Amino acid sequence: MTFAIARARGRAAALWGLEMDGTLRFVTFLAPNMFGVYRFIARYVGRKLGCATELRVGSSYEQLAVEVDVGFVCGLPYVEMSRRHIVLSVEPIAAPVLQGERYGGKPIYFSDVIVHRDSLFSSFADLRGCTWSYNERQSQSGYGIVSYHLACLGETGGYFGRIVNAGFHERSIRLVAVGKVDASGIDSQVLAVALRNYPELAASLRVIDTLGPSTIQPIVAARRLPAQLRADLRSVLLEMNSDHEARAVLAHGFIDRFVPVSDSSYDDIRAMRDAAESVQCLGR
Repeated sequence: MTFAIARARGRAAALWGLEMDGTLRFVTFLAPNMFGVYRFIARYVGRKLGCATELRVGSSYEQLAVEVDVGFVCGLPYVEMSRRHIVLSVEPIAAPVLQGERYGGKPIYFSDVIVHRDSLFSSFADLRGCTWSYNERQSQSGYGIVSYHLACLGETGGYFGRIVNAGFHERSIRLVAVGKVDASGIDSQVLAVALRNYPELAASLRVIDTLGPSTIQPIVAARRLPAQLRADLRSVLLEMNSDHEARAVLAHGFIDRFVPVSDSSYDDIRAMRDAAESVQCLGR
């Protein structure tokens, strides 16, 4: 590291209360097929703010309380953290608006229910007794909104015949595509990226239903960061779509722009979570 870079990082650390190396630490808990976009966002923020950044894959949401400055998180675990007061250590600062008419220019997304193209299923109502795959319990699109939908239907006992915890949306997509499970609920953004990247999957799948919308995953900032740094972070994110290079990378992830969000933006997911408390259909 050159003296000039070291001095610049030292100024950043002193100005914003970062670690002594002046690094702003990002972590992602979201789908791996969006990692490249999140990595660009972290580096772009660093360039704009004049500090070093790093992006890691998160292993525990408790990291947000002590060792991470900025996080890409799902709305459901954000809401769950609020119950344990961990959320008091972070605040939502921005969320993406996705490309496409279905999103209506709002920071929302859906859970698209997929089956194999040759399947006889035509709607969620046909799926009783089927084999169902979900990515993880701490996922609004894969788990939370499915539980909520079943609760709304009055289905508080067993609904699916067999449940597979796939670990990632992309694995669920492939399990459906090769016929190892009958159906799955997939984050609409993740599904769009997967079908664009792997056209053979598009030829093997059908969307038979859509659940949602839900408020889309927030970017959160640690409250221990100075208020000015959190404000600067938000400003950089909100202005990204005015930069030609950034706009192209965001578009690769089907992101049109970022907009501000707050804790109350996730009250819809809180309400769904409360309504789904009694649902046992996904092995709670």
